[in-house]
Amino acid sequence: MAHVPAAERRPQLVQAAIDLMAREGVDAGSTRAIAAELGVAQATVHYTFGTKRDLYRAVIEQLTAELVELVRRAAPDGPHFEESLRLMAGALWQGLRQQPGRYLLFIELTTYALRNPELHEVLRAHQSDLEETAAKMIADVAERAERPLAAPPVTLARFFLAGFDGLALRHLVIEDDASATGLEHLVAATLALAGEGRAATGAVFSTPAPRA
Repeated sequence: MAHVPAAERRPQLVQAAIDLMAREGVDAGSTRAIAAELGVAQATVHYTFGTKRDLYRAVIEQLTAELVELVRRAAPDGPHFEESLRLMAGALWQGLRQQPGRYLLFIELTTYALRNPELHEVLRAHQSDLEETAAKMIADVAERAERPLAAPPVTLARFFLAGFDGLALRHLVIEDDASATGLEHLVAATLALAGEGRAATGAVFSTPAPRA
């Protein structure tokens, strides 16, 4: 393969690592295997990232960025708070259904990081950033809708994300309609916490989507 500047090689290696580990698991993500996935020398991986910790950090950041962008694209410009939250949650759920391997990789990296003191700090920073990003998105939607919130945006974000993590894990273990129904109730509960009252559940999450 022709020489590629490090600034271009880094995202390529991150995507190669994600593709490989999403298919085969974190344990399969050796520097040798990642290099082979992209068709470069093993030394290129070492030179680009230095340590596996740096590589895992980059993978976590990229997976998070993809999720955030997925939700951002789904957010409508309209002034309806409930509709906006439903559409964003629906986009997140469809992403899970279409690319379950990426979510499973996220769970595996989370478990791995909890047992690794250095990566644990990376995980803490990631969780904080994710909550703050979700809180800002909720605050922006509420501002467009001129909708006062009964709870702080970060409280709503943490509540929803914690519930979604549980439903996502259940979906990966038991793929049935109960998980999608659970998401409808989670959104309704989040809306109630925001001050929407007894919001009716919708049916925007139950459309089947193919696995990647």
